[in-house]
Amino acid sequence: MAVYTEVSDQELEAFLADYDIGDPVSFKGIAEGVENTNYVLTTDRGQYMVTLYEKRVDPRDLPFFLGLMDHLAERGINCPRPIHARDGNALRTLVGKPAAVTSFLQGMWPRRMTVQHCGPVGEALAGLHRAGRDFALKRPNALSVAGWRPLFEGSRHHIDPALDQELSAELDFFETNWPKELPSGVIHADMFNDNVFFLHERLSGIIDFYFACNDFLAYDVAICLNAWCFEPDNAFNTTKARAMLQAYDKVRPLGEDERRALPILARGSALRFMLTRLYDWVHTPPDALVKRKDPNEYLAKLRFHRGVQSLADYGL
Repeated sequence: MAVYTEVSDQELEAFLADYDIGDPVSFKGIAEGVENTNYVLTTDRGQYMVTLYEKRVDPRDLPFFLGLMDHLAERGINCPRPIHARDGNALRTLVGKPAAVTSFLQGMWPRRMTVQHCGPVGEALAGLHRAGRDFALKRPNALSVAGWRPLFEGSRHHIDPALDQELSAELDFFETNWPKELPSGVIHADMFNDNVFFLHERLSGIIDFYFACNDFLAYDVAICLNAWCFEPDNAFNTTKARAMLQAYDKVRPLGEDERRALPILARGSALRFMLTRLYDWVHTPPDALVKRKDPNEYLAKLRFHRGVQSLADYGL
């Protein structure tokens, strides 16, 4: 359940009075998601999403997120488009919290990821990277290498000595060896299967841009390799990876420097998600509405990438 903030009928009507999107017919909370409160709004003119931004989202970042969605939608990327109120603003306040209305995307996210999903994901990711090249606003990646050690220090007293030693060594490695000169731009940074919609085998949209930032474009590719190309038993599927990378290359070819960096970027992204999951596992109360995710999944992926011998291990 991810409805943290209840909205009364009176509060909704007052909020919608500033928009030209019709009169409300229904307003239903969405259980999926972990960061914000989301409702599906149906009016006599269509369907929309209403999002209230909760504590984990810094309000100062919202102009970047909303501006990026506007920018990408204008360039043909299928993503939620912010609906601007009569005063021209997309960001407003509802129940005392920052809130926005966006367009509603049709489709379902795939519960079981197949090779047929991976090609369209690679193509869509490359299209997003190309479309974001001229986006003017900047947001540094707060969850890149510099942000990993604080997550570890906040969680390490809950792990056994062997894992503590292993993760300490990983952090030392990345702080010394992380790439410095790779093509950069706007990345999604969270393009997991629950953030990608399909409709009749066709990729119909990308949602949840609330980790988007500026970083290495190939790091976004590495995140998708981890999110889409492992089986439920954590075995890496090179057929999925090949489909994703070949489709990405058709839209935005990876440079030789990016290809060489892929193993360390994939290993680093596995550590990033392992540490955020570990931190949440330790610090989320047992009775919280958010379902905690198992950090061991990403520990297994990290160990796979650490053992990669060549790019052939990724299907290249």
